[in-house]
Amino acid sequence: MTAMLVAAGAAIGAPLRYVLVAAVDRRTASLAPWGVHVVNTAGSFALAVIIGAAIPAQWLALVGTGLCGAMTTYSAFAFDHVVLAERGQRLVSALSMLAGLVAGVTAALTGLVVGAASG
Repeated sequence: MTAMLVAAGAAIGAPLRYVLVAAVDRRTASLAPWGVHVVNTAGSFALAVIIGAAIPAQWLALVGTGLCGAMTTYSAFAFDHVVLAERGQRLVSALSMLAGLVAGVTAALTGLVVGAASG
């Protein structure tokens, strides 16, 4: 049953990631992968909110593991930054990685506080 909840959440999260990344990347004229940063930061915040709120395990499987897990993407984050570095944009790559990590951790810490306050 839990695997089905995860799959259902992922069926929403993966297309949501695709749409959001494409929408953000179309609107930004930058070397940095802003679309990936947006989905990873939003997913970190959302996951932390539901963990902070101590929701039931079934909802955590559906929304946390399924939706947030499929919406966020470490592989694209890593790949995009490797490509930037290979194209000679090492400083942009390094600063973008740092920005992504800081944004994700900040979003997660904020989400935990928000979740705990709502739970």
